[in-house]
Formats: sequence, structure tokens, C-alpha cells
Amino acid sequence: MAAMQPQPGIFAVGMTEHCYVELELRPGAEPHSLVSGLAGLSGPDTPLAGVTAVVGFRPELWDSLRPDAACGGRSFREIRGPEMVMPATQHDAWLWIAGGSRDAVFDNTLQVLRSLQDLATVASEITGWVYQHDRDLTGFIDGTENPCAQEAVEVAIASSGPGAGSSVVLVQRWSHRESFALLGQEEQEMVIGRTKLDSTELPADVMPPDSHVSRTVVEEGGSELKIYRRNTAYGGPTEHGTLFVGFCADERPLQVMLERMAGVGDGIRDALTLHATPQTGAYYVVPPLSALASWND
Repeated sequence: MAAMQPQPGIFAVGMTEHCYVELELRPGAEPHSLVSGLAGLSGPDTPLAGVTAVVGFRPELWDSLRPDAACGGRSFREIRGPEMVMPATQHDAWLWIAGGSRDAVFDNTLQVLRSLQDLATVASEITGWVYQHDRDLTGFIDGTENPCAQEAVEVAIASSGPGAGSSVVLVQRWSHRESFALLGQEEQEMVIGRTKLDSTELPADVMPPDSHVSRTVVEEGGSELKIYRRNTAYGGPTEHGTLFVGFCADERPLQVMLERMAGVGDGIRDALTLHATPQTGAYYVVPPLSALASWND
């Protein structure tokens, strides 16, 4: 089982403060040095205190360094629908530090970045926070379709193959527009496809074909494609939105959902994208602890 153990921070729910950093290798820096610098943050010997850490790497970078633990994924590529574009902003590595206090998250993140300053530059940095326990800034419950704790590992973690124990994470920053707040509650519910108070899915004869539920709940071969969401809110009153953090055992379910949201293929655009805009997009491999622990052996 040790070889299968995923990074525990993926499932460490209940943290209220978050910081997400994307890193780009400096010219001339060796990729293996960057992996080495991040590899020890998630394991039992982590130098961090009072926080959890999850680290991920650009799929091609990880696969080239550890073909024995390759995930077979690829970097995020621009998704273009008939009326919208999801941009690709792929970088070399991703760091997510979460904790119960902002100062602990700040201090530990700063410590890591100082240790890596000769190897990588910060390509993006965003702080996240929990809004009303389990809602996003639209006021709707976020992650209603999330698998239960027992099923989350099956959904998020590869169970076989060279990448066993690893996960693929999709990271997107979605900025919210004021237009959604100006809609009446019933109009908002038609956009989402759920009731606002208790997140009950709308009946089939009421559900619009372009609702968020209609576009992201996908069945193939009689089974629903599942992902494991760890989203948070970001920003302040004048500029804010959702930091989408979605884990899956492989990349395909994530890609299918995004393409359906953009209307690729059938031209039906997710109504939520009229009120929220994707600003970033990247995929990262999140290796298991065994692969990280053996990095410097």
C-alpha cells in the first residue's frame, strides 16, 4: 500500500486558508532540481509546520524524469468553443499550501519560495478562502457532486499502471461577473441546474440543456464521469471568483467536462460561462508519496 499512498493534502478537508503558486523553471535550471526542492514537502519529514502541502508537476516534465511512474497526461491546451475560449497558462510546477490560519500559510509558502528562488520564478500566486462553509461566491453550494470520502480516493487516484498512486489536477481561475448577482433566484437556479438553498437538482422536464449541471454531469456506458473538487473562493468585493481545483485518476474526464462547458462539438455553451470567465488553465501530475520520497535516493 505504501507505493500507492497519495499525497494526503489532496483529501485534507476543513482548511480555511489556502495559497496556490505556479512555478516556472529559470533558464538553465535543471528540472530534477526543482522536483527535488518540492519532493519533501508532502511527506512525513516535511519541513513545514501547521499546514498541508500538495505539489504537482507539468505532465511532460514529470514523465521525462520518471518514466517508471509516468501518468501519460499532457499540458493544458486552449479549448475553443463557438463563443468562448478557455486559455492555456501551463507552467512547470504547482504548489498548494493550506492551513487553519493565514499567517501559517503565508509563512510556510514564503519559506518554500525562498528555498527555490535560484531554481524557479513565481508565474502566478493566488490566495483562496472558504466562503460560508461550502458555497462559492454565487451563493450556491459548491461540490454537490463530489464523491464521498470513501469513494474520493477511487475517483482522484490512479489505481494501476506506472502512475499508480498519482492524480491529475486541473487548476483554473474563474473570475465572476456582477451579472449573475443581478439575476433573480429562479433565473440563477436555471443557470446552475440546482436549487440555491439546498442544491437539489432540478427535475428533468425543467432542467435547461445549457445549465451547468446539464453540461458537466456526463454519463458514459451507464456510469457518470466523476472528479474530486477542492475549490475555494478568491479575491475581494470588487474582483473575485472561484479557484477551481479538480482531481481525477486521469485527465480525460476533466477534459470532457471542460469541452462540454465550452460547447465543443454540439455548440451548447454552459450558461454559467456567461457570468464567469476562465482566466487560467493548467494540468499537473500530483505524484504519490513513494515517488517523491525516492527522488533523492
